[in-house]
Amino acid sequence: MQEINFYQTVLQGSVAEFKDRGSKFIAYSFPVITKEDFKNRLDELKKEHPKAVHHCFAYRLGIEGNDFRVGDDGEPSGTAGKPILGQIDSKKVTNTAIVVVRYFGGTLLGVPGLINAYKTASALALQLTPIVQKPIEVNYALEFDYTMMNEIMMLVKQYNCTIIDQQTQLFCLLKMGIPKQRLEEVLYKLKGLHTVSVQKI
Repeated sequence: MQEINFYQTVLQGSVAEFKDRGSKFIAYSFPVITKEDFKNRLDELKKEHPKAVHHCFAYRLGIEGNDFRVGDDGEPSGTAGKPILGQIDSKKVTNTAIVVVRYFGGTLLGVPGLINAYKTASALALQLTPIVQKPIEVNYALEFDYTMMNEIMMLVKQYNCTIIDQQTQLFCLLKMGIPKQRLEEVLYKLKGLHTVSVQKI
């Protein structure tokens, strides 16, 4: 089995609108890492659209993409969350969420109409945001003396590592994600810096 070193996700948030028989469907797609991030964004959108009748959503998280959830928010079961997730999956992206806010226009759309509206709004939002390949990273915590900061930062830059958290005092603590395919090289170089302690997190 081939080892996976990359995953696809959306680069930034986007908004698209779809109208059908007076109902307005506003789709927000955005990158998301944790359920907490998603919940915060959903709460923001509910505050932003207090008069909307439904805030339906779907997200898929994690490198394996095993963590997903759909929400119909009062729409008939399977007419909103599932078609939204279907669009996320058709783009083969993870760490991605879509919330579709619906303003009711007075005419019932029926099950096929709802499925089509949620699917179309989601597809439009995803068309508006670039999809990027990101390296799968393994997270490590480094502790080192402040004098080593430059050498560490050069490694971070050279290997495109992601800084997750940084605390700088006399002793520095740096949490970072190292691209999986460069892991051996980076760890080898870090172990060569004698005063640096490296721990997987």
